[in-house]
Amino acid sequence: MTVAPQKDSLEQLFNEAVVEHAEPLWPLLGTVSPPFPVAKAAPHVWQYERLRPFCERAARLVGTDLAERRVFMLINPTLKAPYTTDTLYAGLQTILPGETARAHRHTPFALRFIIEGERGFTAVEGEKVMMERGDLVLTPAWEWHDHGNEGDRPMIWLDGLDLPLWQVLPSNFTEHYAQARYPSELLKTASNRRYPWAEMKAKLDAAPGPVAEERYHMRADGAEISKTIGASAFRIEAGARTKPLRETASAVLHVYEGSGTTRAGDTVLTWKRGDTFAVPAWQKVVHENTGAERVYLFRFDDRPLMSALAALRTDEGQP
Repeated sequence: MTVAPQKDSLEQLFNEAVVEHAEPLWPLLGTVSPPFPVAKAAPHVWQYERLRPFCERAARLVGTDLAERRVFMLINPTLKAPYTTDTLYAGLQTILPGETARAHRHTPFALRFIIEGERGFTAVEGEKVMMERGDLVLTPAWEWHDHGNEGDRPMIWLDGLDLPLWQVLPSNFTEHYAQARYPSELLKTASNRRYPWAEMKAKLDAAPGPVAEERYHMRADGAEISKTIGASAFRIEAGARTKPLRETASAVLHVYEGSGTTRAGDTVLTWKRGDTFAVPAWQKVVHENTGAERVYLFRFDDRPLMSALAALRTDEGQP
């Protein structure tokens, strides 16, 4: 008696492969390798006037003995912590007068853009870096750093890190220093870790035209501020707008002065001084000054990372 062979099927093939922890690629090829970039993050704006009270309340309720870093993360509404964009993290950190945020070091690169306060400092690998509003302060990867406030009012700043990248790469470390502060002292020369707003503003104001963008470069060698995160600043005169730009880099922007709107794809974000907003990758973006005063924007982005991966693409269009 001859037994007829069983008829095979794709369903049976898939079911048997799953048992061996294997799955076919071809049904998902358009998803894992799409014809154009598809960001998971959405354009979004965080209003400072709504978030600042949270910082004040946390300062009253949570001491530095309970929270090594008193920070409110800015979480993209379509993602979970720690994602502000698909590759960038942002948060608002608060330090009260006389406080110390304990010394540690970690794999992620970090930057600070100072929103308010004076006589605060970040001590980085033995260098005490004083901070004022609008300053950009860098904390390179794996360098000891702590924060303090020698002033008489709270210090609040925007943290920017490549933390989402280290949710994918299994090599993220944090180490805590034995003491609250790492020994440090002030430099007598210009710091390679601090970039005062006055310097950037002078460059922007000297540039011709109603719109200007200036990139931050390392004082020592002119390179990007890190291998994963870069930064720039904009000046936009009243009634002016930036040229449309679509790029594979994503960005977080902070409004230093002025008010306006940003169109990112089909979304329009309205912002004013103190606000922070996210622009995902591959959205056609236009920033417009809709107020009567000059606009200054600070931006950090993942352009260096995209460049290193040979994945930086731009698509510049016309209004």
